[in-house]
Amino acid sequence: MINSKDINDLHPKVKALAELFIAKCAEQGVKVIITSTYRDAESQNALYAQGRTATGKIVTNAKAGQSFHNYKVAFDFAPVIGGQIPWNDTKLFNKCGEIAESVGLEWVGRWQSFKELAHCQFTSGLTLADFKAGKMI
Repeated sequence: MINSKDINDLHPKVKALAELFIAKCAEQGVKVIITSTYRDAESQNALYAQGRTATGKIVTNAKAGQSFHNYKVAFDFAPVIGGQIPWNDTKLFNKCGEIAESVGLEWVGRWQSFKELAHCQFTSGLTLADFKAGKMI
């Protein structure tokens, strides 16, 4: 089961954008950590089960193959202040999201449905159907 936090597991283009995002956040005085990158099918299904058939709260609506994490083009992040992640600091996550967008990432905090303040991706315009069909950025 693979649920990586290592940016080296991302597609090289996405890894480069993630590194730029981390550097730009640091320039703005915000330390960020990467909390999730690539997930294999087993890990994705385990996350999907959370809050449904497994304990915990629902954190994703995506089964295996339905998440951009499964194709190495998405990552989750968290800002860190004093060694703690301020999960409820929407303003800080918004600041990080704006920085992500400034380097060319799609920030899912802008989505209208299932908004994820801690999720970024770079799909180069490809859809999940494209990735499922074997296309890559």
